[in-house]
Parts: sequence; C-alpha cells; structure tokens
Amino acid sequence: MMDYLWCFLCGGVLCAVGQILIDRTNLTPARILTGYVVAGVFLTAIGVYEPVVALCGAGATVPLTGFGYCLAKGVKESVAADGFLGVFSGGLTASACGIAAAVVFSLLFALLVRPKEKR
Repeated sequence: MMDYLWCFLCGGVLCAVGQILIDRTNLTPARILTGYVVAGVFLTAIGVYEPVVALCGAGATVPLTGFGYCLAKGVKESVAADGFLGVFSGGLTASACGIAAAVVFSLLFALLVRPKEKR
C-alpha cells in the first residue's frame, strides 16, 4: 500500500511543479518538458535520482524526469561496458523501446484521428 502512496505522491509533485511553472512563468511547455528531461539527467549524474526511483518506482520513472534518468543510466552502463563510445550509444540503447513506442503510437493516432479546424 505504501508503494502506491509514494508513487502517487512523487508523480503528483512532479506534475504539480510543471503546472505551477506553466501558470506562473513565461516558460513555454516545450521548455518545461525539456527542463524536466535535463533535470532527470542531472539528478541521476549527481546520484540523487536513483534513491527517488527506489522509493517511488513508477512515480519517478514515468514522468519526463524518468526519461532523463533512463538516458543517464544507459550512458553510465554503456560507458562502463564499451568505454568512451558508450557516451554516444548508451542513452539511445536504454530508451529505444520507449522512443519506438512513442513513434508508433503517434503514427497510429495521426492516421486514425483527423483533427477539425477551429472556428
């Protein structure tokens, strides 16, 4: 039961911070989303995000900070295995499934849904 609570609280806090940034700043949603990915990479690099993932599970890995975490973790593992070339391949290898799913589902919805003009 506590796992679900931590997951909900972590994901909720990340979403609430994003909404506050949208409402209170002049940042565009694209910049906020990019900032979340970069924050995930940075927090993983300094060792802060791994304990959050261990505590919160999907509440920390599903939001965009989790994508940054996945990229950084993939690079770290690939560098340990392949050396310097791992910097270039690790992030994409670790997140390939998520990227492929995003592309496939985007294509499917683009084919199935025809948006109407706003009037």
